[in-house]
Amino acid sequence: MKQLSVGKPISPTADMWHRLRRNKSAMFGLIVIAVIIVAAIITEFAVSYSTVIETNPAQRLLRPSIGHPFGTDDMGRDILVRVLYGARYSLAFGIICTILSVVFGSILGAVSAFFGGKVDAVITFILDAVICIPGILLSLSLVAVLGVGFRNLIIAITISSIPSFARIVRSIVLAVVGQDYIEAARAIGVSNARAIFVHALPNAIGLIIVNASMNVAGLIMAAAGLSFIGMGIQPPDPEWGAMLSNALKYMRTNPHIVVFPGLAIVLTAVSFNLLGDGLSEALDPRLKE
Repeated sequence: MKQLSVGKPISPTADMWHRLRRNKSAMFGLIVIAVIIVAAIITEFAVSYSTVIETNPAQRLLRPSIGHPFGTDDMGRDILVRVLYGARYSLAFGIICTILSVVFGSILGAVSAFFGGKVDAVITFILDAVICIPGILLSLSLVAVLGVGFRNLIIAITISSIPSFARIVRSIVLAVVGQDYIEAARAIGVSNARAIFVHALPNAIGLIIVNASMNVAGLIMAAAGLSFIGMGIQPPDPEWGAMLSNALKYMRTNPHIVVFPGLAIVLTAVSFNLLGDGLSEALDPRLKE
């Protein structure tokens, strides 16, 4: 008599990764992001900062060639090196601001939904007031008050993106706060902090991950936009938005100066969006076969 073999149950993480790998668009985005991160790390150690900002008038405005695959800018600096070196700024803005937004937004949203009443009313009012202001305008205003610079730009962009995560978490925690297991946790004397962060908040993890991935793309664009108008990273630092701003006057005669920083922004943002879409499908239980 044959025995039926029962395989080990697949963990949710393994199941998600299995479905994510079958999504070609998401894997393309993940690979591109990984390549950009690795290239940025290698460039950080292989090229000194002085080399990145050093001018060479004798080689200014050279078109793409074997020696300079992306050409050179108006100061004779290699655009490929500057694009790769500048990736650390854009990735740092996107990832650091997203992490901070997730942390503070999740806390605000969970506390608001869990306690309800006046606490919920006050937090919701503040979030709605911030959301009423366009994100880029709020960031611009905060930078104008705080001053330009890496740290201030992170603070400004983070504040403008906290409300979106807070509202997501609030809506999910509101849906579970009245469930039996939450009431049981309260009944046995579990602290409010433990009830929020151990029992209620994990229900929002999937949606937080998806929105965080997509949020990185938007924040990279926002940081580049602020640098483009002179309110972010300042020249000669090779931030992509600042590079675009400096290259505009050569757009017709030397388009390569504009094309490559622009492509870097678009490719990175699109890759994070593709990854976010793939994560959304992989984490959605309704899409399971």
